[in-house]
Amino acid sequence: MSPHSHDTGLGVAFGVAAGAAWGLVFIAPQLVGNFSPMQLAAARYLAYGLFAIILVAPRWRALAPRISGTEWWALLRLSLLGNIVYYVLLASAVQRGGVAMTSLVIGFLPMAVTLIGSRGHGAVPLRRLLPTLVLGLAAIVCVSWQALGAPSALPMGTRVTGFACALCALASWTAYAVVNSRWLARLHHVSAHDWSLLTGLVTGALALLLAVPAFAVPDDGHDSSQWLRFAGVSAGVAVFASILGNACWNRASRLLPLTMIGQMILFETLFALLYGFLWEARWPTVLEAVAVVLVGASVLSCISAHRRAPAATAH
Repeated sequence: MSPHSHDTGLGVAFGVAAGAAWGLVFIAPQLVGNFSPMQLAAARYLAYGLFAIILVAPRWRALAPRISGTEWWALLRLSLLGNIVYYVLLASAVQRGGVAMTSLVIGFLPMAVTLIGSRGHGAVPLRRLLPTLVLGLAAIVCVSWQALGAPSALPMGTRVTGFACALCALASWTAYAVVNSRWLARLHHVSAHDWSLLTGLVTGALALLLAVPAFAVPDDGHDSSQWLRFAGVSAGVAVFASILGNACWNRASRLLPLTMIGQMILFETLFALLYGFLWEARWPTVLEAVAVVLVGASVLSCISAHRRAPAATAH
């Protein structure tokens, strides 16, 4: 096996692990009852920041001199784009437009990242990625076709606002994925895991500002057991989705070209579906099963396209 093939296989494995961790975010609101998405976001990112402090503290003296002011500003932008702004927009889109519409729009993340990546120097030509994009789009259509078939009682104005929030969330995370990948490509003196922890430090600081409006509203009558459950879910999502998931994603971003890393986002949708089936204790429908097969075919097609053009993966 060539070194390039090893890097590709390892990168895909980290991409799958990131998707498995991030998929937990979609089931978390089901576990905490009537706590608001903003409260869940604030608690999650406060916990992320706290765990990041604990993990980075032993290496802080060696790590801090390697981070310049320019890199701290980059971490601030990335924390806003990929965490705070994205999650708030996503939650707003779900509240105003529903889960189905939001999933449909966010499902275009792999397409957006791959299309932007195809414009980079030395990238695999877009025509070679066309089968990958078609298969991924077909998977999204299968999932969304069934979801959008459900009737909605939301007013049209509210749904339009939700659609706008979902589009902004799509733009926010696409920008994060592209900018983060490019920063990781140039930061040879900082590990992917340390970059994730530094992102957690900045995100945790921003979450302090988010917590003020999130918890300023009067309590809705939650008892101590509900608050304990809420704290446990928030901490669990912080550890698995934010710390482990982001670390795996950063590692994958260093091993794979941008045109390929975009396809790894499909695994988040795939695992979110799997966790949803387990939560609802049911088997997937025919359309959902077809979507799972198409997701796998899309990723395999993308790997094949990059193996046929090894020079395109130099980054």
